[in-house]
Amino acid sequence: MTASIDTFGAKGTLEVGDNSYEIFRLSAVPGTEKLPYSLKVLAENLLRTEDGANITEDHIRAIANWDPSADPDTEIQFTPARVIMQDFTGVPCIVDLATMREAIATLGGDPSKVNPLSPADMVIDHSVILDVFGQADALERNVDLEYQRNGERYQFLRWGQGAFDDFKVVPPGMGIVHQVNIEYLAPTVMVRNGQAYPDTCVGTDSHTTMVNGLGVLGWGVGGIEAEAAMLGQPVSMLIPRVVGFKLSGEIKPGVTATDVVLTVTEQLRKHGVVGKFVEFYGKGVAEVPLANRATLGNMSPEFGSTAAIFPIDGETINYLRLTGRSDEQLALVEAYAKEQGMWHDADKEPVYSEYLELDLSTVVPSIAGPKRPQDRILLSESKIAFRKDIHNYTNDAEGHSSATPHSQLDEAVEESFPASDPATLSFADDGAVDVVSAANGAEGRPTKPVKVTTDEKGEFVLDHGAVVVAGITSCTNTSNPSVMLGAALLARNAVEKGLTTKPWVKTNMAPGSQVVTDYYEKAGLWPYLEKLGYYLGGYGCTTCIGNTGPLLEPISKAINDNDLTVTAVLSGNRNFEGRISPDVKMNYLASPPLVIAYGLAGTMDFDFENDALGQDTDGNDVFLKDIWPSAQEIDDTIKSAINREMFSSSYETIFAGDHRWQGLETPEGDTFEWDQNSTYVRKAPYFEGMTMETTPVADIKGARVLALLGDSVTTDHISPAGPIKPGTPAAQYLDSHGVERKDYNSLGSRRGNHEVMIRGTFANIRLKNQLLDDVSGGYTRDFTQDGAPQSFIYDASQNYQAAGIPLVVLGGKEYGSGSSRDWAAKGTSLLGVKAVIVESFERIHRSNLIGMGVVPLQFPAGESASSLKLTGTETFDIDGISELNNGKTPKTVHVTATKEDGSKVEFDAVVRIDTPGEADYYRNGGILQYVLRNMVRS
Repeated sequence: MTASIDTFGAKGTLEVGDNSYEIFRLSAVPGTEKLPYSLKVLAENLLRTEDGANITEDHIRAIANWDPSADPDTEIQFTPARVIMQDFTGVPCIVDLATMREAIATLGGDPSKVNPLSPADMVIDHSVILDVFGQADALERNVDLEYQRNGERYQFLRWGQGAFDDFKVVPPGMGIVHQVNIEYLAPTVMVRNGQAYPDTCVGTDSHTTMVNGLGVLGWGVGGIEAEAAMLGQPVSMLIPRVVGFKLSGEIKPGVTATDVVLTVTEQLRKHGVVGKFVEFYGKGVAEVPLANRATLGNMSPEFGSTAAIFPIDGETINYLRLTGRSDEQLALVEAYAKEQGMWHDADKEPVYSEYLELDLSTVVPSIAGPKRPQDRILLSESKIAFRKDIHNYTNDAEGHSSATPHSQLDEAVEESFPASDPATLSFADDGAVDVVSAANGAEGRPTKPVKVTTDEKGEFVLDHGAVVVAGITSCTNTSNPSVMLGAALLARNAVEKGLTTKPWVKTNMAPGSQVVTDYYEKAGLWPYLEKLGYYLGGYGCTTCIGNTGPLLEPISKAINDNDLTVTAVLSGNRNFEGRISPDVKMNYLASPPLVIAYGLAGTMDFDFENDALGQDTDGNDVFLKDIWPSAQEIDDTIKSAINREMFSSSYETIFAGDHRWQGLETPEGDTFEWDQNSTYVRKAPYFEGMTMETTPVADIKGARVLALLGDSVTTDHISPAGPIKPGTPAAQYLDSHGVERKDYNSLGSRRGNHEVMIRGTFANIRLKNQLLDDVSGGYTRDFTQDGAPQSFIYDASQNYQAAGIPLVVLGGKEYGSGSSRDWAAKGTSLLGVKAVIVESFERIHRSNLIGMGVVPLQFPAGESASSLKLTGTETFDIDGISELNNGKTPKTVHVTATKEDGSKVEFDAVVRIDTPGEADYYRNGGILQYVLRNMVRS
């Protein structure tokens, strides 16, 4: 039980039925009653953990007297109730914990002391790759391959499950972390050692915010911060501004939760909510089903907010009941929320820092793309938007509109004849070409028809804009029965009309939990999905995180040989460049029904209002409106196909795993026996040579620029993710360890091996380092060599480190947006980067850099690398960081960039070490070193 000095006398008991719980009553602190829901959760957290040192009476008063209009300036220490992890980001956490057990022994401490102090759950969901698709045995074969590739990691995680207290693992093939969290793991009100308090969590995945839909305050942190939270370290934060988002009205038929989310994402991005909480309120909240709330919470990182939360109400209780939570838990959640003033009352509006409103009846069908979730496109304008955007991806000439007679087609294709629109062509079994429709002329868009022959799908023509991936994927939407059943009903209607998915489309069905399979079966809808190619491929993130798997070889070859700009449509939350597939340049987010519709259309160059998807058996044109299911039908299917027993039985054996998991040979013992030959799991290097005393912070002298980058560089651009490309430093390392190309696996799956990960940092194929002219990928200029030739970033870094030269990275706005990838910071640090200087940072990556001992700096307001005429060829001196040794954090440091001709550019960079806690981490060389030293001292 957490000790509290309880200055306010808030400790008391709550009786619920036959049970009695210790609670800390907010009513003991005047002022808390008017706070937004999310700040009430923080206030209770401080009351319960008040220790007079880190958390004081002043902190509690500061939150009770919160000024909604003020800029955040009060630092508090938030202690999450639990930590949740997915396997990519979670494996390094467990590697680091295992390494800490050895390091603490070296420093004279007790290894068994290193345990999670807060409960930690890991869901293995990021490793399944869609190698096999569109066939009945896809799931079995993909999971078999997953175990072959990841056996070493899984053995290590099974060891961790036995070695560490309070650490549970959900084995592969059970579901996606955030969906498992809302459907099973999240209690909404936590009970531990007789004490009841709000469920709060931090997770090693930015979409942890999905649980906000259940009234649970939580968000994504880097793996580095998550480790600290597991080890009892509070999360240092400023009391945030809270944006009140009022919902009114009801969504119209034909509009999905995905459309609402894309609309809200665009609205909040425009408003600016980075570092703020978003809280939904108003009479419209009661009309928002829990699944839609979770979908909105999930997309919080796409808005940029820390959290996007709904308060607890009757809908929360109904969902907890449906998903199999006990009657005792339901009674506790309702009683606790009402006792603490956390139950939603539509008639009482809290005061917020800023206000926004959305009338749900104004939302229209939408997609987002081609490279950012906030770039919403009205579905009715998607063809026009595509034609405008594709010019940024190819220089090929535009075509004009007319149909091509069959006899001319071979000749036309050979000559790249632009007249036909191949995306609307399909081939009969005898290889003859059918021109399905000439409505989609190529006028106004680049065109380059290429004939492709495949063993599996026959012969067809690919062109720019072809949809080659249609993925129903990601917890964002697969947790939402209305869009999942909507997609299945649309598939049924399409099949009954005689429509088929285009042969060049790689289809994917990867639900976030096994319950989806159960309700598809009960509703009798699986056969229709399968007829269109949507066989169950895996229970995991798949396409959404780039585990799309390879396209058919002839398709991939045609795309790359002819530099075709093809597209992906997915029901996920992320569509950043280079993320979904190395063959695909343009990625679009859409609801599951629209994913299926785009698979039928086969091209982004399509107008669903005016272009037919094909013909029915009588030769009549079929349009999207002809197959779109009614809201009533979707609702009736939900009621008849989903019940509480599905959730109870599905989650009954969630931790047991299948025969593969149970058959893994698992090491035992308090410390892990590292295999020196392992290419998956290696002892982390962070504690090598560490002493109990800290090394004084030093100014940075004679630094070189490793990369000069533009705006919106995401953690996807920085962090190692996706497939391992032959010939790259990561591939060279695996080659040298005897790993065959077919066994490279993905970078994410090798996160437990820092040697692979350093080599994959800043190696995204779409990264543009402006030190080079028009070159994409993980390259830089190496100024340790004569003439500063082009080199792999990793190779240059090794040369710089050997020469004792520190490195800096320069960037633009929104640096480090995207997933909470700890390796974006770990890799940056291990490459020898000491400072990152940009125009603005996204929240998680900035704090992760500090957690790895890298100082985040910002150009003076209104200035940039370009306005200061920095080319990246300069040598940098950064003076003033050493002031941190005096216990103070300087507001700015002086930067001198010396050009090759000896001239200098000087400016004062803003130091983005925002809290005293972050300053402590930086002085210690990183958060893990800070925690380890404190453990030994205690």
